[in-house]
Amino acid sequence: MATIDEELATLEKDIRQLKVEYDQYFGGGRKRPPTEIEWRIDMMVKRYSERGGELKFAQRFRFNNLSQTYAKYKDIFRKKVKQKEEGTVQRHFGAAAKEIEAARAKEHPEEEAAAVAVGGKSFRMTCSEPERETEKVDQLYQAFLQAKQTAGEATGKLSRSSFNEFVLKKTKELQKQKNCRDVEYVVEVVEGQVKLKALVKS
Repeated sequence: MATIDEELATLEKDIRQLKVEYDQYFGGGRKRPPTEIEWRIDMMVKRYSERGGELKFAQRFRFNNLSQTYAKYKDIFRKKVKQKEEGTVQRHFGAAAKEIEAARAKEHPEEEAAAVAVGGKSFRMTCSEPERETEKVDQLYQAFLQAKQTAGEATGKLSRSSFNEFVLKKTKELQKQKNCRDVEYVVEVVEGQVKLKALVKS
């Protein structure tokens, strides 16, 4: 029987493969959407959502990242499948991404905190142990991502895992340099550009 870590590795691989196969489908290389692999991912996500208490912290963190990445892909795939079936072509993918984020905010009120980064306001988050405060880091990521999308900036190179690593590294760095506990992160739009600042809380 596979271990939890092995199953999570399989889930990660399946999500990557799903994206590849959907890209082939939208590009005309496949006749049908990859529903079989999607069903397999759905089953695993459902199973681990129900037994989250069995996961160690690092495993839960990894699973949450994977399931959120999958949810984001599913939103995009569903929209593109609908367009393909209706014969319409989305020329402004940024606009579609914004619609997806808006729909997700309505479905998940807890994510609305991220929306304050939009419209010239800033989003602030204070943390001292980002490896434990995953919900805060996730809200910061959502705020940063949404602000960049709203500003029309590219988000293709932005990944949740690299963002998590950056916040962890920056927090530890400032704590050591400034001999402080709390670090405040601010997402704000300065002259049309989205900035992420790390400030030391006195």
